[in-house]
Amino acid sequence: MSETVIHPFEPVFDADSKILILGSLPSVKSRENRFYYGHPQNRFWKVLSAVFDAPVPQTVEEKKSFLLTHHVAVWDVISQCSIAGSSDASIRDVVPADLEPVLKNSGITQIFCNGQTALKYYRKYQEKQTGIKAAVLPSTSPANAAWNLARLTEKWKEILVPMEDKPGQPAEIQQDFPD
Repeated sequence: MSETVIHPFEPVFDADSKILILGSLPSVKSRENRFYYGHPQNRFWKVLSAVFDAPVPQTVEEKKSFLLTHHVAVWDVISQCSIAGSSDASIRDVVPADLEPVLKNSGITQIFCNGQTALKYYRKYQEKQTGIKAAVLPSTSPANAAWNLARLTEKWKEILVPMEDKPGQPAEIQQDFPD
């Protein structure tokens, strides 16, 4: 059964953010845990920690600090929708998130979507307004069982580390990762 979900978190960014990673909408577990990628099986924090060779942050405050230290902003493409549980396939009645305040008040030059669902909605609702082409990263969701932690980390490193070194360079990466 679908329910209307309003995005419960503010975006995480500051004036020094260079990279924006967009998800679709926080999962039920993330909403319960009150922060992005809060499902214990989601590999987002493990992957980013490996990419930046840093300890995995545990608390919400540690996660925010980790992101800002590495000039990474996090937000989602959906502000509100109807959804059954955490099923991306059930998303309906989308109200897109307003990315303008994040982009205007930061140094973001690259946008990455965490999985195909985020990319789909970004392209549908936000790409024309932002003028920034997004690149897709393989989803860190536990639903993306085809990608183990090592493989995810390798692909995310390949993309994010060069972007950290060369902001503003277009991302040339595969666009057909499964969700």
